[in-house]
Amino acid sequence: MHPSNRRNFLGQAGLLGAGSLFGIPFEVAAQAAKGGVLVVGTTQKPRHLNSAVQSGIATMFPAAQLFASPLRMGADWKPQPFLAERWELSPDNRSVMLQLRKNAVFHDGKPITAEDIKFSIEMVRDNHPFKSMYAPVNAVTISDTHTAVVRLSEPHPALLLALSTSLTPILPKHIFGDGTDPKVHPRNASPIGSGPFKLVEFKPGEHIVMERFDRFFLKDLPRLDRIIVKEFKDPSSLLLAFERGEIDVHQGIGDPRDLARARKIPGVQLVENAGPAIGPLLWLAFNTKNPKLSDKRVRQAINYAIDRKFILESLLGGLHKASTGPIASGSPLYSADVEKYDLNLAKATQLLDAAGVKPGAGGIRLSLEVDTIPGSSELKTIQEYLKPALAKVGIEVAVRASPDFPTWARRVASQQFEMTMDSVWNWGDPVIGVHRTWLSSNIKPGVIWSNTQSYSNPKVDELLAAAGKEMNAPKRKLQYKEAQKLIVDDCPVAFLVEAVVVEGYHGKVNNPPRGIWGLTDAAVDVGVKA
Repeated sequence: MHPSNRRNFLGQAGLLGAGSLFGIPFEVAAQAAKGGVLVVGTTQKPRHLNSAVQSGIATMFPAAQLFASPLRMGADWKPQPFLAERWELSPDNRSVMLQLRKNAVFHDGKPITAEDIKFSIEMVRDNHPFKSMYAPVNAVTISDTHTAVVRLSEPHPALLLALSTSLTPILPKHIFGDGTDPKVHPRNASPIGSGPFKLVEFKPGEHIVMERFDRFFLKDLPRLDRIIVKEFKDPSSLLLAFERGEIDVHQGIGDPRDLARARKIPGVQLVENAGPAIGPLLWLAFNTKNPKLSDKRVRQAINYAIDRKFILESLLGGLHKASTGPIASGSPLYSADVEKYDLNLAKATQLLDAAGVKPGAGGIRLSLEVDTIPGSSELKTIQEYLKPALAKVGIEVAVRASPDFPTWARRVASQQFEMTMDSVWNWGDPVIGVHRTWLSSNIKPGVIWSNTQSYSNPKVDELLAAAGKEMNAPKRKLQYKEAQKLIVDDCPVAFLVEAVVVEGYHGKVNNPPRGIWGLTDAAVDVGVKA
């Protein structure tokens, strides 16, 4: 999932005006619900609700309510029981046993068994866009009705995290195992789930209505009777609805002006740095195979010519923070021990001279084209800023627009670009969301958000491969520390902004999610005051 608008890092969707549930106004439906209704506002536009075959918050939030995952992750980044009441890692770190709760059933009343665990994990492995997440999984075997064993080709330190929240929804084999391609299965939009809430209605572009599943496997949970997700056409209409109290939850406030308005709402609860596992980063990517940019000194010079303080404070209003490398600062594997590329025009000029990029007519040393993801005013603002910024060191920048996302994605994925503004998210563990950008084995022409920079460093490959199977946490952190330092020095991208995600809750909402996944986790503990 990637940000698509300056005023909302969490996307755009269709407007839902004066809505109703089966002809009943939402307000009336909310009053009629005995245990409370949570109304969540969003600009997301999910195509369907099956997060086994789709990444991104648009799908992951509702999927986390409709489907249970084997585990949950606490705010301390440690696994907790969920559908699996017990798990056990083998001494050689080559398998994980999952012991399921015996009282767990799907929304149609059929028992959840080890067969469903095997089916779901193998579906995610074979169909989810995060290929590295389950790449080491050889098979899932069944010991008995309620015991499944995930078997690995090598140790996998990200496995327990991957088994949490909507990264691994447990789907009913008796529904989805009919041989239909899971990416286009008709039940993706009307699933039978395993989670705390069951689907009542999904109207794409308008709303999702989910109600409490009374046979959920955790006693007296969930606390809510209903969750209504209302989609809005843009961040402005979403914020207005939040101010008026028409929604209880604002899924992501990404603009400082909106945040200032939200702070004035009586009793509002604002959770800053929500969902630290998600880790959204914005950067300027370089095509390292382009002759103009193949010398890292040129890329470093561009980095030194960029004023991050000006971008963050003047262009983006002071809400977000500087990104320093490929791992977001909310991760326990983050290292700040890298070159920060503070503004230094003299150093930029020296590097260009050393690379043989000398001034020509009019003082121009180099002409470059910069793209950006369409629809994101945040990225567009930075794209436009690059023109005057790089002109100070003799680099002429032409801003290129793409008419739509597919055009941009096609240009970048096929390496038909020189520079582009981009945003790639961490998704909890480097194995899941970071390796894909830097491994030379993941240079895959035609695949967006792979290694589209064509970056290759054998030492980085070696470090990531080692860290990707290292179970000793301190040793693993040192491996990633070295990898971060090398990547930042090689400068295949200029790291610019780490987006701060702010979730907004009205005062009547009790116990809003504070874990590493924020709102993309199951809302079993959330309540609403009468």
